[in-house]
Amino acid sequence: MENTNEYFASINDVSKRLNVPAHTLRYWERQFPVAIRPTTGAGGRRYYRTETVAKLFVIRDLLYKHGLTIAGVKKLLRDGNLPTSADELLSSVPVSAEVPSIKNVDTSDLDLAISLLENAKNILQ
Repeated sequence: MENTNEYFASINDVSKRLNVPAHTLRYWERQFPVAIRPTTGAGGRRYYRTETVAKLFVIRDLLYKHGLTIAGVKKLLRDGNLPTSADELLSSVPVSAEVPSIKNVDTSDLDLAISLLENAKNILQ
């Protein structure tokens, strides 16, 4: 049985908690070496600290729930802006007060842009 209050958790336990395969965790270790550094035990077994597991939950949510790329998460880590939760990051993004309406778009500009793109496509073919 797994104990969620343990200071160290095996890769198998963390994999089950996050609902991701163990090979994905090993891949994330290579992609995010600053944030994810498991302790290795006898025989090279990986053990994750509680803080690391919390970071893994945030990384998983950013990648899977909110659609960030690996490069996007790396940038957050590099800038020191990895949130304590993925929802915290999204709540800090300013929302524009005015959303442009499709009714206000001048279609003649769009038609010109489309025709220029079609001409460029024909030239390249």
